[in-house]
Amino acid sequence: MGFGKGCHLHLIDGSAFIFRAYHALPPLTRKSDGLPIGAVSGFCNMLYKYVEGNHGPDAPTHVAVIFDKGSHTFRNDMYDQYKANREAMPEDLRPQIPLTRTATEAFNIACKEKEGYEADDIIATLAVQARAAGGRVTIISSDKDLMQLVGDGVEMLDAMKNARIDRDGVFEKFGVYPDRVVDVQALAGDSVDNVPGAPGIGVKTAALLINEYGDLDALLDRAGEIKQPKRRQTLIDHADQIRLSRDLVQLDENTPLDFTLDDLEVQDAKPDQLMPFLAEMEFRTLTRRIADQLGVEAPEIKEPEAPQDAPEAPGFDDATYEHVENADQLQAWIDLIYERGYVAVDTETTALNEMTADLVGISLAVNAGHACYVPLTHKQGGDDLFGSDDLAEGQMPLETALDMLKPVLEDDSIVKIGQNMKYDAKIFARLGIHVAPIDDTMLLSYALHGGLHNHGMDTLSERYLGHTPIPIKPLLGSGKSAKTFDQVPLEDAVKYAAEDADITLRLWQLLKPQLHRAQVTKVYETLERPMVHTLASMERSGIKVDRDTLSRMSNAFAQKMAGLEDEIYELAGRKFNVGSPKQLGEILFDEMGIEGGKKGKTGAYATGADVLEDLATVHELPARVLDWRQLSKLKSTYTDALQDHINPDTGRVHTSYSIAGASTGRLASTDPNLQNIPIRTEEGRRIREAFVSEPGKTLVALDYSQIELRILAHIAQIPELKQAFDDGIDIHALTASEMFDVPLDEMTPEIRRQAKAINFGVIYGISGFGLARNLRIPRAEAQGFIDRYFERFPGIRTYMDDTKAFAKEHGYVQTLFGRKIHTPEIGSKGPRAGFAARAAINAPIQGTAADVIRRAMIRMPAAIKELPAAMLLQVHDELLFEVDVAAVDDLIGVAKDVMESANDPVVHLDVKLTVDAGQGQNWAEAH
Repeated sequence: MGFGKGCHLHLIDGSAFIFRAYHALPPLTRKSDGLPIGAVSGFCNMLYKYVEGNHGPDAPTHVAVIFDKGSHTFRNDMYDQYKANREAMPEDLRPQIPLTRTATEAFNIACKEKEGYEADDIIATLAVQARAAGGRVTIISSDKDLMQLVGDGVEMLDAMKNARIDRDGVFEKFGVYPDRVVDVQALAGDSVDNVPGAPGIGVKTAALLINEYGDLDALLDRAGEIKQPKRRQTLIDHADQIRLSRDLVQLDENTPLDFTLDDLEVQDAKPDQLMPFLAEMEFRTLTRRIADQLGVEAPEIKEPEAPQDAPEAPGFDDATYEHVENADQLQAWIDLIYERGYVAVDTETTALNEMTADLVGISLAVNAGHACYVPLTHKQGGDDLFGSDDLAEGQMPLETALDMLKPVLEDDSIVKIGQNMKYDAKIFARLGIHVAPIDDTMLLSYALHGGLHNHGMDTLSERYLGHTPIPIKPLLGSGKSAKTFDQVPLEDAVKYAAEDADITLRLWQLLKPQLHRAQVTKVYETLERPMVHTLASMERSGIKVDRDTLSRMSNAFAQKMAGLEDEIYELAGRKFNVGSPKQLGEILFDEMGIEGGKKGKTGAYATGADVLEDLATVHELPARVLDWRQLSKLKSTYTDALQDHINPDTGRVHTSYSIAGASTGRLASTDPNLQNIPIRTEEGRRIREAFVSEPGKTLVALDYSQIELRILAHIAQIPELKQAFDDGIDIHALTASEMFDVPLDEMTPEIRRQAKAINFGVIYGISGFGLARNLRIPRAEAQGFIDRYFERFPGIRTYMDDTKAFAKEHGYVQTLFGRKIHTPEIGSKGPRAGFAARAAINAPIQGTAADVIRRAMIRMPAAIKELPAAMLLQVHDELLFEVDVAAVDDLIGVAKDVMESANDPVVHLDVKLTVDAGQGQNWAEAH
């Protein structure tokens, strides 16, 4: 029938269905192969419920599910910040999006989308056309942006609440009727879509203004009449921004469509297209239910032969590993990948440094026990150290293979699975390939087992698959005869490389389903996996280091060390090797007769930093040796070694961050380690002077202020500390005042220093002995400080006791964001017991702080993408950026907002997070 009077059109907001399905249901994977299908399952159930609930006299005559085609629309051309703040789509949702389109078509319902336009624009156009033709329209959505369409035969239905929204319902929501909704939205703006609006004006105020002045144009024309000065000035100053906002929220009712209303006529479901799809998705219950309803026989869906978390697969001895050497073979694998919807990927390279390593080959796996290796740049004469530089036979040209694999590796519908995927992502990025979406078995294990063991592939394979992988050392050799992977013979390379992909796939199939059972899905999805691309981008950016500055510092440190050596010789009475612990011990305890010397198993005296710090309170020589050691470490670790880390191609230093290194979630920096540069000494601070900005740019440092103490105040519920943070009072001075009964206006630097040491010491479960060493005071006095601290702030003792009890009962502690930090040694006896207890007490605090900064880092790239700025480094509670000089203030404003709101909306802290900002031509100046 043609569309006209008496017809009833249903327009379903497809994206709303998808996201409701995704967030309402636990993660679900297809049992046969691990494909994520949770959102598809929920979507199909919602479609089935919709179809079943729409019979009778008010049933639709026409229906369509409308989807968003892509993220870029004409609104982005009008305003490049439109929807810029939206979080990236969850990685396991991406491959499900195309399946929801297939599901819609399987139910024989029209499925429509349009490049460059939002689903809302298509819905608006169809609603206007249907109304003009004399029909009725029901928009199945709760999206407030669609409320401007309500009226004259158009209504909305919130399917989740089974609530209809008419003109009165719109007025209840906006304070105006549908024809003025756009005006109110233009004033109020929308933080979700990043529509700017008028600063400081919300929906209620906007509605009052529109009702008083009639419409937006009249309001802006007469803004000078408004009595409230701030509101008046806001409307005058931001008139253009408000008009832009109106253009952004106004739906396009003339979207060009390549179909008509007649094409949307309701059709009966076709069992021959619906049942195979449901069976392919392995929706057993829904398949039986719909088969019964349609009066057909349900197709058989075979159960996997083994449980999902222990899939039956060929043993590693029976695995088949294929050597792919031509395009036809590779195309067969690509076809298989598209059929499966996922692939385990691993790269073989010439080095561990992703910034300098060359790609040698790529391994792929889509079935356990069946993998391949695509060698690309292996050299002839692999067994000969002096073999030819000519490429070995049996390989594809590098460019051909990458051209074929690039669409797969970048396809949103294919999940790419890796072990330590950040490495492979950076290798591919240097070759112009952005790998997404991803899963990472290292991070799956980290989310599940943080604190229990390391998360390297060998450990995971041996522990969870009972298999020891082929070792790399026999293939590459060691010492002077060591070779790179491109010199490994192809036969050996295929076995080694393909096995890596096979192991990775098996680990994924085993670990991924466990996330939901362990209740760490959100941790993995929001705190672990998104860090891969964030950190990869930071590491590739690197930071400029001035070689001349480092060289001058090295010389200065060498001279200062020589001066200290002369002082040490004079104090010791003779020359000796200051860097020799054995000789130092003999000088201190045998020749100088200082008490407290203890010999180890080798017969040499212990002269570690803890020993020397204790001795420094009674003699000057140990103090001078400590100074010498610090300079020696700074020189060797930083001013000398950093020069070797400067990349010859970029002129910058590119550190590498370990996501899964610390059980608490703190990142670790390696090659070089830029997180351990001491900042409490003048020499340590000077090293930061060598980290500089490029010409025309500035370094900006943004640092959380006392974040762990703020989290402690929240977790332990300490009213005095919470109030002090709210009032902006010096927290260390307040603690000193509380503990030592000294008024704030009589505070001395020494008393404040002691309180600061106690504040931070308590977080780490410091003992009286440890505090005595830090403050260089008697142990009894230090213990007295700690006892008094707990008397003044009893909530801390309660928190400590409760946390230890929880750890002993459950074997883990948790951050406020749900990260589980396992505490396997919490029941230990002896010296380990104290360490385990302190670690358990500190972990929720340090871990929550780590989670906060992770959330900030993950959100930051989207927030600053339109600025001439890059995030370069993360050091504990600090983020370092490089930005064009003219955009410094813009960056600070945006980045501070992201950092200070990084806990919301997941965790509401009683104490507000604050961030300090600094800038300079070098890192030291930025503090």
